[in-house]
Amino acid sequence: MKSTNINESAVEELGLKPFDVAEYLNDEETIQAYLMEVLKEGNQDEFLEALSDVARARGMTELAKQTGLGRESLYKTLSKGSKPRFETIQKILAAFNLELVPTIKVR
Repeated sequence: MKSTNINESAVEELGLKPFDVAEYLNDEETIQAYLMEVLKEGNQDEFLEALSDVARARGMTELAKQTGLGRESLYKTLSKGSKPRFETIQKILAAFNLELVPTIKVR
């Protein structure tokens, strides 16, 4: 998830590279943990952004091939404010070797 309060020019001046979560999503367990944590918040836009992060980590072109969806369609689907079909989300998760599984909420 992106932070909006980072002064990018200050980051550049210090010779630092902006944080990109996609660089750390390099195995299925990490991806699963990341998406589960985002889902706990219950915010659709944040979940779509997290899926977009995973898609960038895995490669949008490869995701397009695996899902049968066009790259542009995927970018639109995973953008803030979009309302993707459940079937589309299932295809994307399947491409990441994941599925939605209901669990009992811990109180």
